[in-house]
Amino acid sequence: MRERIWVPPLLLLLPLLLPPPLGDYEQAVRDLEAALRSHRRLREIRARCARHCAVRRPLAPPCSGPGAELPFFRSLLQRARCYRSCETQRLGGPASRHRVSEDVRSDFQRRVPYNYLQRAYIKLNQLEKAVEAAHTFFMANPEHMEMQQNIENYRTMAGVAAFQLVDREARPHLESYSVGVKHYEADNFEVAIKYFEQALREYFNEDMECRILCEGPQRFEEYEYLGYKGGLHEAIADHYMQVLVCQHECVRELATRPGRLSPIENFLPLHYDYLQFAYYRVGEYVKALECAKAYLLCHPDDEDVLDNVHYYESLLDDDIDPASIEAREDMMMFVKRHQLESELIQSAAEGLGFSYTEPLTGKLPDVLWLPPWEDRGSREDSVLVPSGGPLLYENITFVYNSEQLNGTQRVLLDNVLSEDQCRELHSVASFGYEGRVPLKSARLFYDISEKARKIVESYFMLNSTLYFSYTHMVCRTALSGQQDRRNDLSHPIHADNCLLDPEANECWKEPPAYTFRDYSALLYMNDDFEGGEFIFTEMDAKTVTASIKPKCGRMISFSSGGENPHGVKAVTKGQRCAVALWFTLDPLYRELVLVCAGGHQLHPTSSSAASAVYPQLYGFRVRSPGLCPVDDADSFSGEGGKRQEEADFPLAKCHSKDST
Repeated sequence: MRERIWVPPLLLLLPLLLPPPLGDYEQAVRDLEAALRSHRRLREIRARCARHCAVRRPLAPPCSGPGAELPFFRSLLQRARCYRSCETQRLGGPASRHRVSEDVRSDFQRRVPYNYLQRAYIKLNQLEKAVEAAHTFFMANPEHMEMQQNIENYRTMAGVAAFQLVDREARPHLESYSVGVKHYEADNFEVAIKYFEQALREYFNEDMECRILCEGPQRFEEYEYLGYKGGLHEAIADHYMQVLVCQHECVRELATRPGRLSPIENFLPLHYDYLQFAYYRVGEYVKALECAKAYLLCHPDDEDVLDNVHYYESLLDDDIDPASIEAREDMMMFVKRHQLESELIQSAAEGLGFSYTEPLTGKLPDVLWLPPWEDRGSREDSVLVPSGGPLLYENITFVYNSEQLNGTQRVLLDNVLSEDQCRELHSVASFGYEGRVPLKSARLFYDISEKARKIVESYFMLNSTLYFSYTHMVCRTALSGQQDRRNDLSHPIHADNCLLDPEANECWKEPPAYTFRDYSALLYMNDDFEGGEFIFTEMDAKTVTASIKPKCGRMISFSSGGENPHGVKAVTKGQRCAVALWFTLDPLYRELVLVCAGGHQLHPTSSSAASAVYPQLYGFRVRSPGLCPVDDADSFSGEGGKRQEEADFPLAKCHSKDST
């Protein structure tokens, strides 16, 4: 008996419509899982029917003479009939019964059902399945902070550490490619070849499915308000151009990981670049040559690969003519089709009066090559940025530079604060929890923030003014009885101005990252605690390149991009306090409260000065950066709070844009 393919929109809302006391979560799970299966099955059937009918009902070319177009349209009608019959047979009814709204289609694309599913599984105490659902949703929604916290909470529960995080909607070609890269980097070339070849087969299969799904109903949004009814040729042209543009963009779609806006740089050609060297290393020179020539279809001027081609040709047996070895057929066909599509779209854009911009302008090879970091808005390479300028203040001790910290744009300094300053700021933590901050401490906080800014600006030899972007003071306290055998991080590995993607070895400079941040600094106040080390890692978020133990007056500063992934180990005993500072070179994102505060003369004993200079300037908050009520003339009040693992007592400038 065939499975009935139907995805009722209300299934997505069912777990929320039924409150916990009355909710039938078992039924909710059954319905949601059935909806997900149906959605996958529907895509498979449509792709299978399209392939089947393309073979059985090929389109006939137009002939000459009267009725020249009739053979083409006859074959088109036959294919449409074949397609409808196939779908009806496999779906158990007319295809129109299985159409859903644009909102529901968008929900499935954004993996919204998995958000509801993880809630239902938690209610049923099925933790492993809840983790899978949560992780699957989070992979496509990396900005969803609530889901990130849910995953962290699940992993602290008994037994979850042993669970492997599974993405139930993982795209096979991306997974195989990632595995291939790992084996390639480990010099396991035979295994790497297996996975790269598998990734290419999966890529071309998914490309076919992507192109087939583009053939579905189209919307003419620019004409909707007119009740658009075009003539025969205009309607055909409008519909086909939308389909063609959609199909042409599949190359970008397949190179983009779920939840990301930017595609993986140079994705498809890279398969052949890896393969040409891997085949060479295992002694298969003909295949190495084929893959090198396939790569050159996209990058004909790549000098390294051109040299490889000449070298591979010299290794061939005497009875093999190098000229007879052509590029891989799969890539040749792909490139030829892509070029024809590009030419047709550009021609139609000129003739029919619509605008279309290629992913990149220029000749075909550039279309398949995605732009480098600085061109596509991802992380900037700061290797060539100078550093080592004067430290400006006496008593500051230089400890390590970038090279000694195994990275770029890094510096470690000591004695930025005196012991008395550390004690004063450390004491603010207890004041903050009680909701009171002396004006003297607020003044000190401002002064040491400005001191840190000047040091960073001078040491990294910046040619333009460095502005504050966001500053706060935070203390983390280990909770008693919950610290046995902890080896987790209190701050997961991340970069400060881009979204770190360890699997792709990329850092995407796009929202919700704070892309305007350029430099970061942490200024520590104490060392009477255990754990809490600051660490740098490689972009894999696993390989630690430097570990720094906090102490009074120590400051670590670094550029905020993907070149400096970092995190903080959990505090297991005592309390660690630090001032965290983020800076920007863009005045549009500077911290405006500092402009106000810096332009006044402060008088610690003057209540009028406090109200005039620091209205809503400093305060304590955990979740509400804008909530800083004034308690009285000489103190400031706000909120305090705790996390599950540690307690936070942050002192923040309330006009800032975030609460990192």
